[in-house]
Amino acid sequence: MGWTAIPLSGDAPARAALYPAAAGSSRTSQPSHGESAMSTFTTSDGVELYYKDWGQGQPIVFCHGWPLNADSWESQMIFLAGQGYRCIAHDRRGHGRSSQPWDGNDMDHYADDLAQLLDKLDVKDAVLLGFSTGGGEVARYIGRHGGKRVAKAGLISAVPPLMLQTAANPGGLPLSVLDGIRAGALANRAELYREIAGGPFYNFNRPGATRSEGLVQAWWMQGMMGGHKNTYDAIKAFSETDFSEDLKKFTMPTLIIHGDDDQIVLIEAAGKAAARLVRHATLLVYPGAPHGLTDTHKDQVNADLLAFIRS
Repeated sequence: MGWTAIPLSGDAPARAALYPAAAGSSRTSQPSHGESAMSTFTTSDGVELYYKDWGQGQPIVFCHGWPLNADSWESQMIFLAGQGYRCIAHDRRGHGRSSQPWDGNDMDHYADDLAQLLDKLDVKDAVLLGFSTGGGEVARYIGRHGGKRVAKAGLISAVPPLMLQTAANPGGLPLSVLDGIRAGALANRAELYREIAGGPFYNFNRPGATRSEGLVQAWWMQGMMGGHKNTYDAIKAFSETDFSEDLKKFTMPTLIIHGDDDQIVLIEAAGKAAARLVRHATLLVYPGAPHGLTDTHKDQVNADLLAFIRS
């Protein structure tokens, strides 16, 4: 189960050397697929899920982080749809524009919802990408449903194999931190979300960091669109679920991207540990990057994803 860790400075030559087939390509198209760019469908247990479906070509499916929604992937979706790919993203149950069931806020339900969406759209040869909690959704989907619809996978700042600190996982996040998040959510989740977005999510709490108030407000808005019970339950789902056995079932090329200054999902217990379990993994380490690198390092992420998809 070998893997390759490649620290990147962000320059184009380093990425071109990793994926030379992508260098110089300029394939573009206008996003326009299907009957509507915004749709919903109802799962087998009666949950209405919102999804968007942009562009044409090989499908790329995006699974978002907590407590966000499909809009958190917009920088990657508009870029990749413009490069000739079909980009699909849904709001997880209880999040964004999807309905808010009292029960079923766990990784098995999330994975089964994803499976039903891919079946509904008859997605084939997909590139399945998961950010943070969405990485757990991707892992559990492959663990429960296999990879018959998946050509490649990507885990971006993702929680697998296990976020929680345990005796067997000493590099994880202490339970006391997660209990603090739960307590903050019950006390004043609006303030909690503002503090997370304005601090460790984007590393705006680091000395010399330039805070983007727009990013903070967009994160807060997406979080507050989610159901209170759903997002509360999801804290346990993303932090205490062990995805080790799911990762061992990956048979497709897998790209793992993680910042080495991620304060939310620690790289030693996540990106590096996942890369040791996935048989065909390439690990890209972004020096100094935060958890929310799909925004702070979006040009680098977009280029690396495109190169990986085309390789």
